[in-house]
Amino acid sequence: DLVRSRGLGDVYKRQVSTQSTGNSNPTPLMSQVRCSHLLVKHKDVRRPASWKTPVVTIGREEAFERIKKYRERLVAGADFAALARTESDCGSHEQGGDLGWFGPGEMHAPFEEAAFKLKVGELSGPVESPSGIHLILRTG
Repeated sequence: DLVRSRGLGDVYKRQVSTQSTGNSNPTPLMSQVRCSHLLVKHKDVRRPASWKTPVVTIGREEAFERIKKYRERLVAGADFAALARTESDCGSHEQGGDLGWFGPGEMHAPFEEAAFKLKVGELSGPVESPSGIHLILRTG
């Protein structure tokens, strides 16, 4: 079973690990996480364009400042999905930033490392990847 990396477009062979529970429905091991994210692109990313900004012109520092302000709003109680729908530069904004379940090798390394370190319900600080600056919320 082949899977295409969401972050890089590379193709990997999917490895599904299961743990026998003595019944006919094996339980997946915790080799995947589910996350939502909010992305702010800047002019130096690999694709400086988004659904809301055809040509991204802000610099890296401004992108970091925006992410910090979004994080402050989230910590103060703002709804992650609602904020991602209006502010994220990623196409996942339509799903409130939800990226679904993913495993090792499916995202850019800095994003993946941060996502796997988070506990369910935990919000990351700013995470920089070739796509831009992210806030990541682990949801599963």
